[in-house]
Amino acid sequence: MPEHDAPWVFVSYSHDTPEHKDQVRRFATFLRSRIGLEVILDQWHDNFRTDWSLWATRNLKAADYVLVVASPLYRARAEGDAAPDEGRGAQFETAIIRNKLTKDIEDGTRRVLPVVLPGGSIDDIPEFLNPYSTTRYEIVEFTDDGVADLLSAITGQGQYPMPERGTWLGGACEPAEVAAEELPWLCASKGVRRGAASIDGVQYEHSIVLRPTTPTAAGPGFVELDLGGHYQRFTTVAGVLDDATDAFQVGRVRVVLDGTPRSEHDVAAGKPATIDLDVSGARLLRLEMARPGVTASPFGSAAVVVTRRGGRPPELAFGDPTVS
Repeated sequence: MPEHDAPWVFVSYSHDTPEHKDQVRRFATFLRSRIGLEVILDQWHDNFRTDWSLWATRNLKAADYVLVVASPLYRARAEGDAAPDEGRGAQFETAIIRNKLTKDIEDGTRRVLPVVLPGGSIDDIPEFLNPYSTTRYEIVEFTDDGVADLLSAITGQGQYPMPERGTWLGGACEPAEVAAEELPWLCASKGVRRGAASIDGVQYEHSIVLRPTTPTAAGPGFVELDLGGHYQRFTTVAGVLDDATDAFQVGRVRVVLDGTPRSEHDVAAGKPATIDLDVSGARLLRLEMARPGVTASPFGSAAVVVTRRGGRPPELAFGDPTVS
């Protein structure tokens, strides 16, 4: 199918009677001429010899949405209650639609839209589309108002958009943005402290800094912060301190949410890492810093610290970490 600027909708229906076929065509014409949708209808493609099974397969795959028009014979053919040689087109199309729903029920429910035209009945919607437990679209008349609900499902623009939420007057609101510095520290390893840090020539006043002061604290460092599930994003710049004793060290930083590693970077002088992470719903934020070759079990705690000969402790920081 070519690129298109309007949603493509495939109309799946059964040729119950000449009157029903005419009604479906009038409905499709209204959607195309008045609403501006790209409507795929078999009646507009019968001017040359066609392999209808191939036509249906291609168009059902290409369509953004499938409109299933309810009718007694469509339901019978969809549910296997019709003879194999009766309404082969409807039987073929509904088999593809059922497969689409089975493959991805959430996406299929969103894209397969059962429609009841004027004079029709909800009971004519095939059972596999759950006519009473999911949304159906009852078209009373072919007017803008008559198709408003259907159009909302296709465009994703509801008739009644949710308003912006105001400030809750029943109590204090959670802060929109908070420095991680201000969040409760549940625990931290030796050598980790709050303070200013200069990373790649930028001064960060409220940082989390790893600079061990004793040999026994020269292993990886970490701090755990309580997010409480209240925030959506975590941002920081992590890197080697500009005034590090060993300016050529390589550090490793990692962000862990509720026990699951979510972001890991190697940093060096002049090569900090910018971290912007989705933390929606997370309760525990753990920030870890280490220097390869200086270990006390990776990102953990141990009594013995092993360093390479001539190696120095890590001197790393998370600059101005912020949650919002």
